[in-house]
Amino acid sequence: MRHRKKGRQLGRSSSHRKAMLKNLATSLFLTLRDDIFYEGLYQADGKTQVKPPKHKGRVTTTLQKAKEVRPLVEKCITLAKKALPHLEAAEGLNTDAERGTDAWKNWREGDGWQKWNAAIAPAIAYRRRAYALLGDQEAVAILFEEVAPKFADRPGGYTRVLKLAGVRLGDAGAQAVIEFVGENDRVKKVAQAVKPAFVDDSGSAAEETTEETSANEATTAEEAPATEETSAEVDAVKKDTE
Repeated sequence: MRHRKKGRQLGRSSSHRKAMLKNLATSLFLTLRDDIFYEGLYQADGKTQVKPPKHKGRVTTTLQKAKEVRPLVEKCITLAKKALPHLEAAEGLNTDAERGTDAWKNWREGDGWQKWNAAIAPAIAYRRRAYALLGDQEAVAILFEEVAPKFADRPGGYTRVLKLAGVRLGDAGAQAVIEFVGENDRVKKVAQAVKPAFVDDSGSAAEETTEETSANEATTAEEAPATEETSAEVDAVKKDTE
């Protein structure tokens, strides 16, 4: 029995499983590359061009692998978020002088560089920890420059796992997608009721309606005096009877 041993073995050894999850997490971050990266990129045959992913921020894998790699991805994003305040503080202490110039050398030898170095040191430590988890410099750069600022105000739950209806060919394994929240959100469109229009293009219906309204008003005006006369006659008859 595997007492107090969490996680799935996935039919692999410890080293193989760690490497597989690391590659899967790296692939998820690399899907956010710009489309310019795929220009002029061909497969091994030299003829088939590599196309950018149809849905960025999404990877299709088995359900078990998706559930296992999710904590690793969330941990990397949390590390990158912790580095954001230190990067902002260091940005305010950095110099605008070009590297190698006299102004840059004076800043480098003075107290400005010491303060900048102390401010950015924790961010570099977080970056190194993230590299130890992913093992890819490009994926780490995307993590700190694109993913972390996007989830700066989100307390957690940066990814979601959605089970697919179809199974994998060959072994009928359950498939799922793991994706970043906010990249491929399903927006529910509410259909607004359209008020029916009773007026045709010529506007004849509106004219007919106006004419009918004016005729009804005239009829009402004609009937009003007749009603007053009738009431007067009734009063006269009552007096004669008395």
